[in-house]
Amino acid sequence: MSGLLIKDLPPELHRRLKEEAARYHRSMTRQALALLEQALTAPARNAADLLPGPLKPAKPVAPGDVVAIIRKGRESGKTNPAR
Repeated sequence: MSGLLIKDLPPELHRRLKEEAARYHRSMTRQALALLEQALTAPARNAADLLPGPLKPAKPVAPGDVVAIIRKGRESGKTNPAR
């Protein structure tokens, strides 16, 4: 079986993994494997699903179109009110 070494694990992430492992009565290694398997078997999410409601596009936006949309917005003179 292959191995994986994770270097420089942030202390907060280490603590959370340790707590999760204890909650499910697993070793930290087994919990990390369970989380990796869960993340990698979950269906891929559309980036638009991560946006809040009012900002969601009416139709899905392909990742390659994002740059073109940003450029078009800049060229039209629209400014970002959040800035």
